[in-house]
Amino acid sequence: MRKITVIGAGNVGATTAQRIAEKHLAEKVILVDILEGIPQGKSLDMWQSAPVEEFDAAVIGSNSYDLTQNSDIVVITAGLARKPGMSRDDLLHANTKIVKSVTEHVVEKSPNSILIVVSNPLDVMSYVALKVSGFEKHRVIGMAGVLDSARFRLFIAEELQVSVRDVHAMVLGGHGDSMVPLVRYSTVSGIPVSELISEKRIDELVNRARNGGIEIVNHLKTGSAYYAPSSSTVEMVEAIARNGKRLLPCSVWLEGEYGLNNVFCGVPVKLGSKGVEEVIELKLTPEENTALKKSADDVAANIAKLNI
Repeated sequence: MRKITVIGAGNVGATTAQRIAEKHLAEKVILVDILEGIPQGKSLDMWQSAPVEEFDAAVIGSNSYDLTQNSDIVVITAGLARKPGMSRDDLLHANTKIVKSVTEHVVEKSPNSILIVVSNPLDVMSYVALKVSGFEKHRVIGMAGVLDSARFRLFIAEELQVSVRDVHAMVLGGHGDSMVPLVRYSTVSGIPVSELISEKRIDELVNRARNGGIEIVNHLKTGSAYYAPSSSTVEMVEAIARNGKRLLPCSVWLEGEYGLNNVFCGVPVKLGSKGVEEVIELKLTPEENTALKKSADDVAANIAKLNI
């Protein structure tokens, strides 16, 4: 019986749990949060939608980790969200303490699980989870590239007035202002976007993708994005749960790939039942390589600030 746990019952975590249940990805979905009553109430509400949405998964909320025992996949969304004027890096030290504690509990109860980290700053929190868990690197994966690519794909589709289903894009690097959208690998039904959109306009769309999260934060004032982040997370969960062998951009621990060492950074990987099954190395231009290295250096600089 497959069990998937989501840590953090805020907007991202709760929406992720809901989508996991509705996509029939587990027989049990456990939602954990430190706030008393919140995971229990939200889970019961979701579970009561089962007869209408036609899923058989049990959705159960808890303030303890006991019910998470032997989870196959654990999604970590716990942490503080950004507010207007805050960067993802502003959350660094506060969320390090939270993710460290969460990971320790997860390892105790589910030592064979695969971890998907969503908490910000994403790449650094993935490092915290890897370091604290002691898991093999293929079992700790950061969710970033799927979300960043989805945003870029939407903006391209909107610009060209075409279906999002025909737009493919790849965004690499850290989940932040230095992310690296690969325009050369972005296509509409196989047609490079550079043949359909001017270079100036592409640059504007790239910038909007980079700022996709803060644009939403500025609108909401008291919260941050959660619909698109949860969808992106569940795409990764599905690839692992169903052994989908999906080629997706994810933040993973690199040891020489792309010339990068000992850093979490977004690159294309093959996701299957064991987690990261392969890192796909694309041939990058010198400019793309420079941008990717700069992005990885930004992540490494923040990792260096931690005392773990």
